[in-house]
Amino acid sequence: MAQYFDTVLLPRIKKVTFSPEWKDGKPKRMATAEEAERSPRIVKVIRLESYEDALNNIAFDEPSGQQAMQFEDYLLQYMLQWETRKSETLLNVEKLAKPFSYQLHIHRDGETRAQAVDLPETFTYLLGLYVQKRQALNDNDRRYLVFRGATCEGRKVAVIWRETEGWKEKDYKRDKEFVAAQKLTEGINEVYVNGDSYIPGARSLETLFKARMFAEVEA
Repeated sequence: MAQYFDTVLLPRIKKVTFSPEWKDGKPKRMATAEEAERSPRIVKVIRLESYEDALNNIAFDEPSGQQAMQFEDYLLQYMLQWETRKSETLLNVEKLAKPFSYQLHIHRDGETRAQAVDLPETFTYLLGLYVQKRQALNDNDRRYLVFRGATCEGRKVAVIWRETEGWKEKDYKRDKEFVAAQKLTEGINEVYVNGDSYIPGARSLETLFKARMFAEVEA
């Protein structure tokens, strides 16, 4: 869509949401109760990482790794698998302990700036999750973001995100108690969490996240 998304399409969507009839840039009337009921109240904008953004965020463990770009394809694939494994664009799993502050460096208009990436939202798409409920919760100083929904096979899934950097055993126990008290996994077939946990039946999502990111696209 390029710049037309922000300058043309998105403003049109916002205008239609506000009022069904416009003239000379002004709404002619307010929406009726029926129109308001049927119109959206949240507009979700999804911006995809471009090929150029991905290349700009590749970082090698060793400076000599930059020379890999000059070698044959098989060596480049090896370097991308191992020596760039901590690049943000290839999902640096060590940083998933702070999933709400994950960033990529985006080059726009002649300058490069850090931009936040919505990892929780990305994972739901990779998982193919039909989200039925999204909850933002707080356990005093701890922020939780929980997605509940179902896969196309009908399995009920809960994905629980929280910041675990520096957690000790007591923190994981508190985490388990909070999840149980909020009944976040009640009636669920599969539970995914970022990082480790004491939550019964929960699986760490990092491996699946990375596998889905680089899986071949089925025709």
